[in-house]
Amino acid sequence: MPKRMSLTEFRAAFPGEGQHIEFKQGLPEEKIQEAVVAFSNSDGGVILIGVGPDGSLHGRRLDGEATARLHRALTRARDPGRYEIFELLVEETPLTVVAVARRREGFSQTANGRVLVRKAAMNEPLMGFDLSDFITRRALARFEITESGAVWQDVDDICRRSVAEAWNWPDDENLIDRLTEKGLVRKRRTEPALTVAGALYLLAEPQRVLGKSYVEIFRYGDSGNAYDKRLEVTGPLPRQVEETTRLVVDELGSDMVIVGLKRVELPRIPVEVLREAVANAVAHRTYENHRSPVRLEIRPDAIKVISPGPLPEPVTVQNLREQNAPRNMTVISTLRRYRLAEDAGRGIDVMQDSMEAHLLDPPHFIDDGSCVTVVLPRTSAVTPEERAWVQEVESKGEIRGSDRVVLVHAMRGAVLTNRSVRDLLQVDSVDARNCLQRLRDAGLLMQSGERGGANYALAPQPAITLRRHAGPAEFTQLVLQLAAEGPVTNRQVREHTGLDRVQVTSLLNRMVQAGNLLRRGERKGIHYIMPS
Repeated sequence: MPKRMSLTEFRAAFPGEGQHIEFKQGLPEEKIQEAVVAFSNSDGGVILIGVGPDGSLHGRRLDGEATARLHRALTRARDPGRYEIFELLVEETPLTVVAVARRREGFSQTANGRVLVRKAAMNEPLMGFDLSDFITRRALARFEITESGAVWQDVDDICRRSVAEAWNWPDDENLIDRLTEKGLVRKRRTEPALTVAGALYLLAEPQRVLGKSYVEIFRYGDSGNAYDKRLEVTGPLPRQVEETTRLVVDELGSDMVIVGLKRVELPRIPVEVLREAVANAVAHRTYENHRSPVRLEIRPDAIKVISPGPLPEPVTVQNLREQNAPRNMTVISTLRRYRLAEDAGRGIDVMQDSMEAHLLDPPHFIDDGSCVTVVLPRTSAVTPEERAWVQEVESKGEIRGSDRVVLVHAMRGAVLTNRSVRDLLQVDSVDARNCLQRLRDAGLLMQSGERGGANYALAPQPAITLRRHAGPAEFTQLVLQLAAEGPVTNRQVREHTGLDRVQVTSLLNRMVQAGNLLRRGERKGIHYIMPS
């Protein structure tokens, strides 16, 4: 549908309410929810908000309030079809549009459990035989709880104990009953069978019965299609998530920045973001497609995590933060018990918020109908030195999240004013003033002028130096700089390097043996000085 129409085009496309069209003059959340459910259970349709029952145009702009109310109505509906919310301009009149697609699998219900279908211009509830017949025809059989071909005798002892521990169950004679309740096992007259979800957790090598239910890692040296390294990560799902995350973190490495005399280590991609991307991929993929593994590509400019199957309804790339609908409920609920996946609805938030907190470019998501790709950029408009300094300042609790960008601009030499901060953060003058004064009071900005003529510049800060993977020589140099100013203690070195007590003790002992330092005092009074 075009985002702009003439009045003639609008009248031709939407002559009146009917099987696929509903008008709403206002924003009644319950009625909109009912229309969404009915369209989802039928052949889809369009809700036009800002249009009277007779088709007269009253107008309704898609502002923040309308967006919030619509998402509230839509999230209360159970399992709606895919939908899109946008603004349509008819001549000069704005309308808010909710386009709803037919639900391809299963069916939708209102918040109070009613099943509605669209009949002409009405949203009618199904009851009695009509309801049972509709549910029978539309009921979704979850592939994850179908039998996998493996039986209880195939269960690995270590995996069994691991699952029991994750769910906080005793590993006793009642375990099969508990696993059956969770959808991991199916009881039969003969030996109990493992479901697809059960095989993913209870078998040492689920790939033997489920095909390519593992993760493939490819490393690329450039933007071409020729990879220079390939790895397979197999085993039960918890191992796949943990090992894949570890391998990628090791491959990416980190930046080590010296802020003053303190070491700040910066991950190229935050660990929690990588882990959540991998956990989502293995938990929400379609396991019917047993010929395709989860694919992770390490490229010079990004990490790509590619998961077989589209996003489950009603989730789309546009509403990822508002909607959540697990394809494999048993798989993801068990993975959460291992603390390897975020709670429902928080995974995307964690990924986006963590990348923002590390001043990295945001992740983006692609759904081409056959697979979902999560792209984690390895790029940022902010340098490692700037990231390290902001992270160090933030660790002291002196700033808020929105202050990061302001500090980076100040670090680059910008002279800040209330207007420039308003434009930078898209806030009003009160919030801009509070931000500037907060950073001034923390000693991070210097103020010149008063009131309307006030401007702010970066206050003098410690020297910042970029290092890659700091080693013993760099730590030795840091300690020597400290010792040149006076006696050095284990605690001082820990505070300036981020190393633990054992690591610092080892470092200081090596420096004493090499003649770089002299040890003085005993027990808690031990300190180190430069040789005369």
